[in-house]
Amino acid sequence: MLAAFLILFGLLTIKEGGSVLFFDSTAKAEAGNYVPFVLWFNFLAGFFYIAASIGVFISAIWTRRLSLIIAGSSAVILAALLVHILAGGLYETRTLIAMTLRVTIWTFASFLLTKNKHLQQRSHT
Repeated sequence: MLAAFLILFGLLTIKEGGSVLFFDSTAKAEAGNYVPFVLWFNFLAGFFYIAASIGVFISAIWTRRLSLIIAGSSAVILAALLVHILAGGLYETRTLIAMTLRVTIWTFASFLLTKNKHLQQRSHT
C-alpha cells in the first residue's frame, strides 16, 4: 500500500512539475507565483520518490536511508521557502501547504520504514 501511494505521488509530482517547467504554458500560467527552486526540487525529487517506492516494493534496506534523505532535503527546501517568503518573495499559499505536506509524508514514511521488521530482518543478511 505504501509503495503504491509513493509511486503515484512521485508520478504526479513529475507530471505536474514537468508540465510547468517544460511543456504547458497553461500550467505555467495556472501555477501563478511559483518559486523556481521549489519547483525544480520537487520535479527532481519525484524521481527519487519513484526509486523509494520501488525500494519499498522489493523490501530493500536502502529504502530507509533514501526516505530519510528525501524527508530531510524536503525540510531544507521548506526552510528555504520560508526564508524566501519572509524576505518578501512572491509565492503561492498552496506551495507552502504542499511543501509542508511533502515533509510530513516523507517523515511519516521514514518512520514507518524504520519500524518495518521485514526491512530490519533483511539488513542482517
